[in-house]
Amino acid sequence: RLSGRRLLGCAIGFAGVALLVQLGPVAVTTPVLLAALACTGAAAGYGIGSIMMKRATLEHDALPASAVVHVAAALVLLLPAGASVPAAHFTTGAMIAVAVLGLFTSGLMYWISMRLMREIPASAATSAAFMIPLFGVAWGGIFLGEPVTWGMAPGCVLVLTATALITGFNPFATKDPR
Repeated sequence: RLSGRRLLGCAIGFAGVALLVQLGPVAVTTPVLLAALACTGAAAGYGIGSIMMKRATLEHDALPASAVVHVAAALVLLLPAGASVPAAHFTTGAMIAVAVLGLFTSGLMYWISMRLMREIPASAATSAAFMIPLFGVAWGGIFLGEPVTWGMAPGCVLVLTATALITGFNPFATKDPR
């Protein structure tokens, strides 16, 4: 269940990500509205998917369930992929990269997530999504030379605070000596 603490964590995480990525004023145009709508739809899908995944973990083993999720996603994407075949130039390297990313990163992550969701609330298991922009900014700065400014620090603090609120992590709690 979504407690007040977890709901507060979600709101703080949202604000933290907004501060972290430092979006400035954006002109409201049709492409911007469509992009915002697509992002909202993706976020809604992520939330609905998390609920469905939690239910699936209670009824099915994680490995076959995550395989079904990936096969279903691949089938859904076949139609738009097929429509782009005449204009697309699929190289062997690109196809191998997509297969490796799909099987080993997404596939492994879903399998681990589904096993984790069996043990903890879905909101806690998916709170790691707040960390994606934090790591994106960090890796962009380290590997791509992208600017990382002190103005991003409050966003980092909010993201870490949100993750702690959602997961129940408290670094100041004393452990039971038993």
